Amino acid sequence: MSFALTEEQIAIRDMARGFADEKLAPEAVRWDEEKHFPVDVMREAAALGMGGVYVREDVGGSGLSRLDAALIFEALATGCPTISAYISIHNMATWMIDRYGSDEQRHRFVPKLATMEHLASYCLTEPGAGSDAAALKTRAVRDGDSYVVNGVKQFISGAGTADIYVVMLRTGEGGAAGISTLVVEKDTPGLSFGANERKMGWNAQPTRQVIFEDCRVPVANRLGEEGAGFKIAMAGLDGGRLNIGACSLGGAQAALEKSIAYMAERKAFGKRLSDFQALQFKLADMATELEAARTFLWRAAAALDAKALDATRLCAMAKRIATDTGFEVANAALQLHGGYGYLADYGLEKIVRDLRVHQILEGTNEIMRLIVARSLVGRGN
Repeated sequence: MSFALTEEQIAIRDMARGFADEKLAPEAVRWDEEKHFPVDVMREAAALGMGGVYVREDVGGSGLSRLDAALIFEALATGCPTISAYISIHNMATWMIDRYGSDEQRHRFVPKLATMEHLASYCLTEPGAGSDAAALKTRAVRDGDSYVVNGVKQFISGAGTADIYVVMLRTGEGGAAGISTLVVEKDTPGLSFGANERKMGWNAQPTRQVIFEDCRVPVANRLGEEGAGFKIAMAGLDGGRLNIGACSLGGAQAALEKSIAYMAERKAFGKRLSDFQALQFKLADMATELEAARTFLWRAAAALDAKALDATRLCAMAKRIATDTGFEVANAALQLHGGYGYLADYGLEKIVRDLRVHQILEGTNEIMRLIVARSLVGRGN
């Protein structure tokens, strides 16, 4: 196993970091304050190949690996974790159509998603079904060549603005085996959206309920067979967990870099902060923890690329350690800035708020522990 990036991977990472520095970082605090969703800027990212990172090239994707994607989303998150996270969710939903859709579905939906002319949302969570995703109640009843869908999805990123909704819903009996996946288009009659949620962070992307009231969706929009939806949803989440972990690392890396620069300038007791050994050690610990989490995330990404049998377990491990570490490092960076870290102008408090939700979404970190524990002791124990 090589721990060195190839020249191509370094170029990919540097391209994404350059985009983040130029297009995201200067506007991130304003977007957060104004709750502005910068669709035009995201389309610029898509023009560089970031709208369909690991989607096949015949439908406009970049055909890159999961490790490449981790490099991209970490780099983008140094500019704005919120926008990087939405682009990662868009990529997850787009990949699900590319991976599980028919050739007709792939060519109908994916090209406009790859350019981000159309945006995508992933719809699994419901008001009463979060961690227990197999308990979802949104129902689709077959009626001729259509399904009639009724129910509500909760905490949906991009909802109301997105054009395509990849929706997990119940077509059969209770439990995971009764779940299917439909692609629902924005203008479908019976589809509506709740108010934009007021959130602690992630303010630069909308989060709304997605509401289905006798919403008629063509059977031709179903991904895979009836009953395959839970498997499709979980496959999407393996990569999604890597992506969101990478976003945490990127946000934390930016916070660390801000801290290094601040400590080189700020003086106390007649010395620069960076001259105090205790604070030097704190920086060293932050950098070490980040590097350890990053290395493990790359390990999990390589396993997913290789379709390894333990890929799901490794992705759960990586998501847990990367999002916990990212938040802890960002919080430590805020502390190193003292009172200035608490001010919006320095950008630290925004990073802390943005990264906190990463420990909850794409499966809470408690659920990540459950996945790992079950792989160790068995489901029956």
